[in-house]
Amino acid sequence: MRIFLSLVMLISSMLLAHIAWAAPPAPNHPIIGVWEFTPPDSKCSETYEFKADGTTLVSSGEEIAESVYEISAQPSPIGFYKFDDTITRDNGKKDCAGEITQAGHKVTSFVQIHPSGEMFIMCEAESLDACFGPMKRKRVAGQ
Repeated sequence: MRIFLSLVMLISSMLLAHIAWAAPPAPNHPIIGVWEFTPPDSKCSETYEFKADGTTLVSSGEEIAESVYEISAQPSPIGFYKFDDTITRDNGKKDCAGEITQAGHKVTSFVQIHPSGEMFIMCEAESLDACFGPMKRKRVAGQ
């Protein structure tokens, strides 16, 4: 039993160490800021704050989640930034879709930012076939 607990602690610390090493984006990266999304035919909105230190704060419905992210410095030749996100904390409540996200959940998405810098979409692949959005930039005091 003691060996099992030691192994669990070792794996957990390795996961947390990997999360802590996520490289933050450049200080002028266009993803940095606060963004809002309201799903069609819904009164529930989501707010995403992408911080310059490579962390996010997300509120969606009753859910509040924190994560670490990495995003490519430049878009690909077809206009997508690769985006890796790992949930580090979640309050265990339902989001706008009625789902509960678990800490440790990792996803890779592809972000296409509008030339105005005021909205973006997030896609499953470097394609417009399976995306959600648009996320719209929310101006907050001091921005």
